[in-house]
Amino acid sequence: MTLTINPKVYSELLVEATPKVIETEAEYERALAIVEKLVFKQDRTPEETAIYRLFTTLVEAYEAENYLMQAPLPHEVLLHILSSSGTQQSELVGVLGSDRTVSEIINGERAIDRTQAKILGELFKVSPSLFIPYESA
Repeated sequence: MTLTINPKVYSELLVEATPKVIETEAEYERALAIVEKLVFKQDRTPEETAIYRLFTTLVEAYEAENYLMQAPLPHEVLLHILSSSGTQQSELVGVLGSDRTVSEIINGERAIDRTQAKILGELFKVSPSLFIPYESA
Protein backbone atom coordinates (compact mmCIF):
# COMPACT_ATOMS: atom_id res chain seq x y z
CA MET A 1 0.00 0.00 0.00
CA THR A 2 1.46 3.31 -1.08
CA LEU A 3 0.69 6.25 1.14
CA THR A 4 -0.18 9.50 -0.59
CA ILE A 5 1.41 12.31 1.33
CA ASN A 6 0.90 16.02 1.13
CA PRO A 7 4.36 17.46 0.34
CA LYS A 8 3.67 20.72 2.17
CA VAL A 9 2.49 19.01 5.36
CA TYR A 10 5.34 16.50 5.16
CA SER A 11 7.87 19.32 4.69
CA GLU A 12 6.52 21.10 7.74
CA LEU A 13 6.85 17.91 9.81
CA LEU A 14 10.40 17.41 8.51
CA VAL A 15 11.36 20.92 9.54
CA GLU A 16 9.82 20.38 12.98
CA ALA A 17 11.44 16.97 13.50
CA THR A 18 14.74 17.71 11.70
CA PRO A 19 15.83 14.12 11.03
CA LYS A 20 19.52 13.30 10.70
CA VAL A 21 21.86 10.37 11.17
CA ILE A 22 22.04 9.73 14.91
CA GLU A 23 25.55 10.15 16.28
CA THR A 24 25.12 10.82 19.99
CA GLU A 25 23.09 9.42 22.87
CA ALA A 26 21.21 12.74 23.16
CA GLU A 27 20.23 12.57 19.48
CA TYR A 28 19.19 8.96 20.00
CA GLU A 29 16.95 9.89 22.96
CA ARG A 30 15.36 12.71 20.93
CA ALA A 31 14.67 10.40 17.97
CA LEU A 32 13.33 7.70 20.27
CA ALA A 33 10.93 10.20 21.85
CA ILE A 34 9.56 11.05 18.39
CA VAL A 35 9.07 7.35 17.58
CA GLU A 36 7.36 6.69 20.91
CA LYS A 37 5.07 9.69 20.43
CA LEU A 38 3.92 8.38 17.05
CA VAL A 39 3.88 4.62 17.61
CA PHE A 40 0.54 4.49 19.42
CA LYS A 41 -0.99 7.65 17.97
CA GLN A 42 -4.52 6.98 16.83
CA ASP A 43 -5.40 8.09 13.30
CA ARG A 44 -1.83 8.85 12.27
CA THR A 45 -1.74 10.86 9.05
CA PRO A 46 0.22 9.54 6.06
CA GLU A 47 2.78 12.28 6.69
CA GLU A 48 3.17 11.24 10.34
CA THR A 49 3.50 7.63 9.27
CA ALA A 50 6.32 8.61 6.89
CA ILE A 51 8.09 10.50 9.70
CA TYR A 52 7.54 7.54 12.03
CA ARG A 53 9.11 5.14 9.52
CA LEU A 54 12.03 7.47 8.89
CA PHE A 55 12.81 7.90 12.59
CA THR A 56 12.33 4.19 13.25
CA THR A 57 14.96 3.48 10.61
CA LEU A 58 17.34 6.03 12.15
CA VAL A 59 16.83 4.60 15.65
CA GLU A 60 17.30 1.01 14.47
CA ALA A 61 20.50 1.93 12.64
CA TYR A 62 21.91 3.64 15.74
CA GLU A 63 20.94 0.72 17.98
CA ALA A 64 22.45 -1.83 15.61
CA GLU A 65 25.72 0.08 15.65
CA ASN A 66 25.84 0.98 19.33
CA TYR A 67 23.94 -1.64 21.29
CA LEU A 68 24.46 -5.35 21.32
CA MET A 69 21.03 -6.52 22.31
CA GLN A 70 19.49 -9.91 22.30
CA ALA A 71 16.07 -9.98 20.79
CA PRO A 72 13.40 -9.86 23.49
CA LEU A 73 11.16 -12.84 23.95
CA PRO A 74 7.71 -12.46 22.39
CA HIS A 75 5.93 -12.27 25.76
CA GLU A 76 8.37 -9.51 26.84
CA VAL A 77 7.46 -7.54 23.72
CA LEU A 78 3.80 -8.00 24.53
CA LEU A 79 4.32 -6.87 28.14
CA HIS A 80 6.13 -3.74 26.93
CA ILE A 81 3.40 -2.91 24.43
CA LEU A 82 0.69 -3.44 27.03
CA SER A 83 2.51 -1.14 29.44
CA SER A 84 3.27 1.52 26.83
CA SER A 85 -0.24 1.58 25.42
CA GLY A 86 -2.05 1.43 28.76
CA THR A 87 -3.80 -1.78 27.70
CA GLN A 88 -4.86 -4.16 30.45
CA GLN A 89 -4.18 -7.88 30.26
CA SER A 90 -7.92 -8.48 30.67
CA GLU A 91 -8.54 -6.67 27.36
CA LEU A 92 -6.80 -9.53 25.55
CA VAL A 93 -9.24 -12.14 26.86
CA GLY A 94 -11.55 -13.03 24.02
CA VAL A 95 -9.02 -11.73 21.52
CA LEU A 96 -6.37 -14.36 22.30
CA GLY A 97 -8.45 -16.88 24.21
CA SER A 98 -9.41 -17.50 27.79
CA ASP A 99 -8.12 -15.68 30.86
CA ARG A 100 -5.85 -18.65 31.51
CA THR A 101 -4.44 -18.59 27.97
CA VAL A 102 -3.71 -14.87 28.18
CA SER A 103 -2.10 -15.31 31.60
CA GLU A 104 0.11 -18.13 30.33
CA ILE A 105 1.17 -16.06 27.30
CA ILE A 106 1.94 -13.01 29.45
CA ASN A 107 4.00 -15.14 31.85
CA GLY A 108 5.94 -16.79 29.03
CA GLU A 109 4.48 -20.22 29.82
CA ARG A 110 2.72 -20.51 26.45
CA ALA A 111 4.02 -19.50 23.05
CA ILE A 112 2.14 -17.00 20.91
CA ASP A 113 1.04 -18.83 17.79
CA ARG A 114 1.05 -17.29 14.32
CA THR A 115 -2.68 -16.53 14.37
CA GLN A 116 -2.40 -14.80 17.73
CA ALA A 117 0.69 -12.90 16.49
CA LYS A 118 -1.32 -11.62 13.53
CA ILE A 119 -4.18 -10.55 15.81
CA LEU A 120 -1.75 -8.75 18.16
CA GLY A 121 -0.02 -7.08 15.22
CA GLU A 122 -3.33 -5.73 13.92
CA LEU A 123 -4.50 -4.72 17.39
CA PHE A 124 -1.33 -2.77 18.25
CA LYS A 125 -0.44 -1.72 14.68
CA VAL A 126 2.96 -3.45 14.77
CA SER A 127 4.55 -6.28 12.82
CA PRO A 128 3.28 -9.72 13.88
CA SER A 129 6.90 -10.90 13.68
CA LEU A 130 7.50 -9.16 17.03
CA PHE A 131 5.49 -11.93 18.67
CA ILE A 132 7.16 -14.86 16.92
CA PRO A 133 10.41 -16.15 18.41
CA TYR A 134 13.50 -15.93 16.26
CA GLU A 135 14.16 -19.28 14.67
CA SER A 136 17.77 -20.03 13.80
CA ALA A 137 18.47 -21.92 10.60
